[in-house]
This record gives sequence, structure tokens and C-alpha cells, in this order.
Amino acid sequence: EGSAALTGCLGRRARPVRLCQGCHGHYRRLLALYGSIARAVGNSSESHNCAKSILTSDRLQIVVTLSEFFNETWEAANCANCLKNNSEGLSNSTEEFLDLFNKSLTCFEHNLQGETVYLSLNNYTEVCKNCNETYTKLNDLYNNLQRMNRKGGESGHSAHLCIDVEDAMNITRKLWSRTFNCSLPCSDTVPVIAVSSFILFLPIVFYLSSFLHSKQKKRILILPKRIQSNASLVNIQEKYS
Repeated sequence: EGSAALTGCLGRRARPVRLCQGCHGHYRRLLALYGSIARAVGNSSESHNCAKSILTSDRLQIVVTLSEFFNETWEAANCANCLKNNSEGLSNSTEEFLDLFNKSLTCFEHNLQGETVYLSLNNYTEVCKNCNETYTKLNDLYNNLQRMNRKGGESGHSAHLCIDVEDAMNITRKLWSRTFNCSLPCSDTVPVIAVSSFILFLPIVFYLSSFLHSKQKKRILILPKRIQSNASLVNIQEKYS
């Protein structure tokens, strides 16, 4: 029954992906049940024969195969990175992200209702303007979660974010950039312009400084000739006087 419940949950929440947030209860219960059966195999009690017959009595070993499949699926989805350390529920950061995600979708839907006349022209100005703040918060939070996750994060697992969060962000980004053709203002624009301007004017500064330096050097070289010329003039005047 536990395997059937988890299989049905995974199928229902495959698209859009909501595996971790919707099926973690089923997975945790099935994991505990399988662990109890596996531990009974090693005991020298009456439950030993029962557990052994369930797990290894035939060549197919369906229960073992199902358990491996569920574990591999759960690990591939990185669901541990969405949950608390005890896997009893979603982590605080995941709940915050999903709340912003739902607010973003609600904002998209609300502003699309007022632009029904212009949809054929792909004019989503109101969506871009009115939902910019919500989308920016969602995007920033996702980037922060990625940075936290590289250091271990809330769940203590360092890997990709869980599939639920990644899929939600992919959906939102596709809607924002491809469907609505919106864009985020780059916060690094001013520093980039400043650095680019500095690099652009470097050759001008270099040639100007070279010109001034060569002109000053030329003036220094010419100055002794003038002094010598003045000295000769004084000698001639003394001679004729």
C-alpha cells in the first residue's frame, strides 16, 4: 500500500513538478516501513522468516527493486534540499520561495486580465511594470538559495536545489523573458559604464601625456643654445667697445 501511494503521488505531481513538497510524507513512511522489514531479516526471531520471505524469497525481489527505485528517484530530485533535516516538512527558505512564486504567478494572471485586448500584439507592458518587484525578489531569493546550497544550506546537503524549486524558477523565467518579453534592470550598469569609460579614455591620456613630456624635453634641449647665443652677443659688444 505504501508503494502504491507513493507511486500515485509521484505520477500526479510530475508536471508541474511538486514531488518533494507533495510526496515527502509518503516517502518517509515507506522508508521507515522498509527499514523495519530490513532490520528484521538480521534478527534471530520469528519475524526473520517473514521479513526474508518478503525481501528475498524470489528472483525478482520486487520490494527491494521498488525501494531502490524510490530512493534513486528521491535522490535525483534532491528533495533533501527542500526539506528540514528530519524531513518532516519543507524548510523555511523553501516555503518563502514557494510563497513568492505563487505571488508572482498571481501577479502575472491579474495583470493579463487587463490586457486581453492587446495580447495578440504581444504587449505585456503592464505585466512587466507591475510584477517587476515581485519577480525581482523571487529571482534574488533563488540566487541566494543557490549560494547557500553550495555551502550546505539549511538541509545540510550540498548539491543542486530540489527539483520543485528549480522547475518553479524555470517556469517563471520562461514566462518573464520569453512569453512576456520582460527584462530586469542590471544593478551593475553604473560600475560597468564607469570602467568602460576609463578604459576608453586611457589611450587619449597616454598620448596626451606623451606629447606634453616630449614637448618639455625639447624645450630643455633648446634652452642651452639660447644661453650660448646670448653669451656670444655680450662678447662682441665688449670687443667693439
